[in-house]
Amino acid sequence: MADFGYDISDYTGVDPLFGTMADLEALLSAAHAAGLKVILDLVPNHTSDQHPWFVESRRSKDNPKRDWYIWRDPAADGGPPNNWLSEFGGSALQYDGATAQYYYHAFLAQQPDLNWRNPAVRHAIHDVMRFWLRHGVDGFRVDVIWHLIKDAEFRDNPPNPAFREGRPPHERILPVHSTDQALVHDVIAEMRRVTDEFDSRVLIGEIYLPPERLVAYYGKELGGTQLPFNFALLSAPWNARAIEKIIHDYEGALPPGAWPNWVLGNHDRPRVASRVGHDQARVAAMLLLTLRGTPTLYYGDEIGMRQVAIASGQVRDPFEKNVPNIGVGRDGCRTPMQWDATKNAGFSTSKPWLPVAEDAVHENVVNLDADDRSILSLYKALIGLRRKLPLLQSGDYVRVAAAGDVLLYRRQRGDNSVTIALNLGHQPVSIASSTAGLSGTILLSTFLDREREIIQRAIDLRGNEGVIIDTSDTYAG
Repeated sequence: MADFGYDISDYTGVDPLFGTMADLEALLSAAHAAGLKVILDLVPNHTSDQHPWFVESRRSKDNPKRDWYIWRDPAADGGPPNNWLSEFGGSALQYDGATAQYYYHAFLAQQPDLNWRNPAVRHAIHDVMRFWLRHGVDGFRVDVIWHLIKDAEFRDNPPNPAFREGRPPHERILPVHSTDQALVHDVIAEMRRVTDEFDSRVLIGEIYLPPERLVAYYGKELGGTQLPFNFALLSAPWNARAIEKIIHDYEGALPPGAWPNWVLGNHDRPRVASRVGHDQARVAAMLLLTLRGTPTLYYGDEIGMRQVAIASGQVRDPFEKNVPNIGVGRDGCRTPMQWDATKNAGFSTSKPWLPVAEDAVHENVVNLDADDRSILSLYKALIGLRRKLPLLQSGDYVRVAAAGDVLLYRRQRGDNSVTIALNLGHQPVSIASSTAGLSGTILLSTFLDREREIIQRAIDLRGNEGVIIDTSDTYAG
């Protein structure tokens, strides 16, 4: 560690809010004993401006840690050295009067970006990773991993011809020089080699890119992230043709042997129950848990939590504070988990950071767990069926049809198959076909009331209903 001039404790300190390292080790042990995996959120793109590394870096131009961050001289007019924009509003270059240079921050000015072209930075983060891996974490979800490398020449980004007023200001330019650089894949391959020093660990990348660029993050010979997050469903138009095209294009873009993944909700986008509607949230659940690969479920979606309206005086999100009144705030999808009907929904005995949803008194885990036809019961049934039928995890995806509000596809493994029929509309539909895999036994309906119903070449779906049909001859039932 001395070779690179840092103290591992600079980046691995335990927040007093969560106790001591011994407390965390006990938590990890308990999780593993229960058969759970623990994934750590790793943020290697930037640090706080209060971090010891940055405090040293900004002391002087010749400080040993100066090159740990991205510093540049002003432009000829004294302004920022290029036109890069912060994702949270304004220039991405912050002037530092003490040293008369600008430093780069992709997000807040209080979050300066590390210089990943510096080998010392890479080695330091690798040691941070090893520290946590030795303590038993099962892998990392790496924040904004596609941001890690920036253009060495610091060239201006080109204007975005598709920009329209009312969108976030940083979208005025295309980040072709500030994100998704070719060298980032070498950096990620190095991170992957660190996790591979330990058995059965995973590297997950947070990446907001279209599928044809996203799949490059599996790396050469699959030596990158095992799971580059596929966020396509977060912004998908909620209709059968659009969703079928997303699935087909993604499956077709995957490198040979790559393991797919799907995300239905996260901390940056409105709640799925608000995006597609309360009734369609059940259909969305069936979609997520019957596609090939690893599904990622955002907390609270399993109980149908909705987007919460945040009053101006309750806003916490710096994005909303910096760029107000155009709907970029993310607080509404980050409100406290609704555990029960007690004060603060059982989330905390103290006033939480964000308000609890008004419907928490009814829409909570305790109430929905007692209802055998609730959305929570549906999620449990879907997960149980997924565990019971390996083909729902690793079977082939076979496109069948997408017409009107109906999406049909098949999951197949050897002689075993199931057909998934989803009605993405509110009106009942009747489907008849001798070739679409509509003969068999219904294993599950999103309404949880049609199990073991036998169908022959046709099925009637209620509005907002999805079903999983056993269409294999060998399923034991």
